[in-house]
Amino acid sequence: MSAPARAEAAPTAADAWDERFMAAALALGRRNLGRTWPNPCVGALVVRDHATRPVVVGRGVTALGGRPHAETKALDAAGAATRGATMYVTLEPCPHHGGTAPCTDAILKAGIARVVVPMEDPNPVVGGKGIKQLRAAGIELTLGVGRDEACFAHAGHLRRIREGRPQVILKLAVSADGKSALSGRRPAVISGNASLAEAHMLRATSDAVLVGIGTVRSDDPLLNCRLPGMDDRSPVRVVLDGGLRIALSSRLVATARQYPLWIVARTDAALEPERALKDAGAEVMRVDAMADGRLDLRAALELLAARGITRLLVEGGPILSAGLIKTDLVDEAVIVRSPKVLGVEAVAALEGMPLEALLESPKLRVLERRAVGDDSLVHLVRS
Repeated sequence: MSAPARAEAAPTAADAWDERFMAAALALGRRNLGRTWPNPCVGALVVRDHATRPVVVGRGVTALGGRPHAETKALDAAGAATRGATMYVTLEPCPHHGGTAPCTDAILKAGIARVVVPMEDPNPVVGGKGIKQLRAAGIELTLGVGRDEACFAHAGHLRRIREGRPQVILKLAVSADGKSALSGRRPAVISGNASLAEAHMLRATSDAVLVGIGTVRSDDPLLNCRLPGMDDRSPVRVVLDGGLRIALSSRLVATARQYPLWIVARTDAALEPERALKDAGAEVMRVDAMADGRLDLRAALELLAARGITRLLVEGGPILSAGLIKTDLVDEAVIVRSPKVLGVEAVAALEGMPLEALLESPKLRVLERRAVGDDSLVHLVRS
């Protein structure tokens, strides 16, 4: 490479500002993660040059339920300062009429001079059309800034559009000897308080949390978010219960009118339990079973995606966790390991397979390792 070419390829001060503002927009977008489905949670900034440095004059994040979009909120916040400004948005602006007017129309009307976007939106109704429309109107558009970070931030949206299922985040709490419950599948307190708080934050940033009927019958979980002041961020609670065996007295059913409860059953499950569950406020959905009588996991995930779920946290027991791994449906895994030892009679974290099948899976790579109180945490993501 010649010296002039190297100079042209060197990052500029403008490139550095682009990276910084896109990182800020992505951080802003995370504020409502888990609360905007079926729409992606997008962050947007409006920035103007002021004296010696650019200044943020408007911020926006996708509103609860998915509307209004981040772009229109940022433009409204900036007011008259939008004319001639730059907008940073974490996903391609929509060019189509849906529940709201096109974001591209709002950008053009506001007089934005430049738009910085990390990636195209693979949604077929967008699919590069927003970028083309803005460029055709004379707006300078920079594509690709912060692409890798944006792909991770919008993984649930991308997975739902491209594969027809949610991003699956498997969360496991395991003892030092790789166990998750006491003998007889009795629940055990494994994680410390700091790890439990992180688990509740995962719930707060997920659209839904999934467990199997075995976990419900042994643990009687509530599955809401119990961080102070964050009860309203509790996800939809989903139970895989092929035969509709869930007890009406369970805490999940008892709170079905307070926190949404979806139960996925086999198509041939009896109707009478369904009526009782519906009367209690739960919603029952059905999918086909496999040859062994168990629910088809992929079909269940596709059903959830069709209902708008993009980020699915799985807190199921050893059977469900192992089933998802065997069918290559785990996209992220958060494994919290305690220094406690439960002993040889305790239940292994994964049914019929060693924990290394997850920790050393060639399909996953380590995103981070860190201590959480007395526990250790490893976060894996699909390679």
